Amino acid sequence: MINSARANSLSDLFNQDKSLIYFVPKYQREYIWSKKNWELLFDDIITNDEEHFLGSIICINTKVDSLKEDKLELIDGQQRMTTLSLLLLALYTHMKSIPIDNLDENEKEELNTDLINLKYRLLLKSDKSKLRIEPSISGNNKEDYYYLFSHKVDFLGRDLHHKPLNAGNRRIVRCYRYFLERLKEEKNFKDIGEPIYNLDKSKALLAKIYSSTLVKIEVNTHSDAFTLFETLNNRGIPLSPLDLIKNSFLNESEKVDPDSLNENFEKWNKLISNLSDEYAIQERFLRHFYNAHKNNPDVEVKGKNRALRSNLIEIYDKLIKRNPKYFFKTLNISSEIYSQLIDPNNESNTESISKSLRDLLNIGGAPSYALILYVFEECNINEEKKIELIEYLVKFFLKRNICDSPPTRDLDTIFIEIIKKLYNQGSYDIGIIKSHIENLSNYPLNEIFIKRLKASLYDENVGSTRFILCKIEELNSTKETFVDLWAKDSSNKYVWTIEHIFPQGANIPDEWVNMIANGNLKNAENIQEELVHTIGNLTLTGYNSKLSNLSFLKKRDRKDQNQKPVGYKNGLFLNNELKDKDQWREEDIRERGEFLIDLIIKYINS
Repeated sequence: MINSARANSLSDLFNQDKSLIYFVPKYQREYIWSKKNWELLFDDIITNDEEHFLGSIICINTKVDSLKEDKLELIDGQQRMTTLSLLLLALYTHMKSIPIDNLDENEKEELNTDLINLKYRLLLKSDKSKLRIEPSISGNNKEDYYYLFSHKVDFLGRDLHHKPLNAGNRRIVRCYRYFLERLKEEKNFKDIGEPIYNLDKSKALLAKIYSSTLVKIEVNTHSDAFTLFETLNNRGIPLSPLDLIKNSFLNESEKVDPDSLNENFEKWNKLISNLSDEYAIQERFLRHFYNAHKNNPDVEVKGKNRALRSNLIEIYDKLIKRNPKYFFKTLNISSEIYSQLIDPNNESNTESISKSLRDLLNIGGAPSYALILYVFEECNINEEKKIELIEYLVKFFLKRNICDSPPTRDLDTIFIEIIKKLYNQGSYDIGIIKSHIENLSNYPLNEIFIKRLKASLYDENVGSTRFILCKIEELNSTKETFVDLWAKDSSNKYVWTIEHIFPQGANIPDEWVNMIANGNLKNAENIQEELVHTIGNLTLTGYNSKLSNLSFLKKRDRKDQNQKPVGYKNGLFLNNELKDKDQWREEDIRERGEFLIDLIIKYINS
């Protein structure tokens, strides 16, 4: 069934001297990785050592003509391989733009050699019309991909591949753009600073990418490929770091007390029950526990300034062997407090604490749990101060998420530094927390925040856009008019979803073309491209699918089968401006956008 299975460096998989193409078959879904995946991949590479393992791919060798290039059909791995190629393309673009005036002739020659080698890892040297990765035709993936290689670096010739309509809004181009922006980041956010990825750092990153490994599994047939894929994905959850840590704890405890195994096993299960049954949350707790308490000499492991996925086992193995009984007692206390953070509805939380923690959860503030864990556990503060801390962090994360700065990779370090300052101070002071965050070199300025709010907010960050709309509604509702906009249905999907007033679909209905652009389709498309995802064109509805591409008046007046308003007359504050309008034009979108942005700025500054 398996022809071969071995670990290959990316340098070998993208070997510039091999005529090898990885192609995604037509039946495969389109490229779906998002910013979260791109960020994780990039951060994984830069934070780990060389030869970092990136996963596996399953493919079929479809070569039938010995005189032609090898073609491997990607059955599993298209997302990762496509993303890695876009990272390499962005790095090529970035390195080519680095000024070379200060380089000597040898350095210029070395750079040129690196660029040529990188070019032919992405493009076949034997046939320069073919790329190393051939994406699926689904979702315009192939068109968008070839456009990038034609227009951004001119590998294929600009005249051969024109820019597809709306390519900039789809994932292939956005992925490339994300990596390029990461590479062009500067050390100082507030002023013009030195680029992080200068020539030396770029070359070091390239070497890390080349050394990263993937297991390439080749099979003979599609039947073999799918059988293998199902086997690998249904074999159960592999032994995790958490399992290994548990086994180490039970083993060491039994050495101290040979009759303690059953008792300690029950204790461990109780600890895990505090953390939900999601492995990701359990692992995150172990990281946050260490990062929150590592200033304590009884918890500190020398040389480990921060808990990562890659060093968790090493850290906890040493903690357990040092004193298993103390370790477990401390860990158990923290797990009970952590359970309050991850479950706002925990019975130990007051209604006010629950509300604040729910906001923090909804805005994606989990990276701050280490700080909150430390404060709740080590600082004797009242409920009012706890709420003040959580609400400050909610506003910080909203601003951070919209501006994408400080970057995700820096968040753990930021909160670890704050914890250390509080530990050294010996008492709680929110001023220390605010000062540290707001004096960060990459803390977003207000004008940058406002600029991002005016941009295509939905397209850039759906989660934060939803939070903003829900928060505006919440701040302007009473107990009588309150609606739980975060409620979910039996499928765990939000009941209330984001609705585009002017539709976002490619085929703009004639009624909308007439209203928004006086019948001019091109102008309507331009307005759509610029404004459709801005906050002025967004609202919330529990009946999104039933509104969709309807005319504005039909959306406004829509009722359900019981004659209850489900359109813009549904009673939400967000729709106050819409319920009495007879038309929706460009100026209406802009005016409503300014109004909503003013409300969110007042919230941030409150």
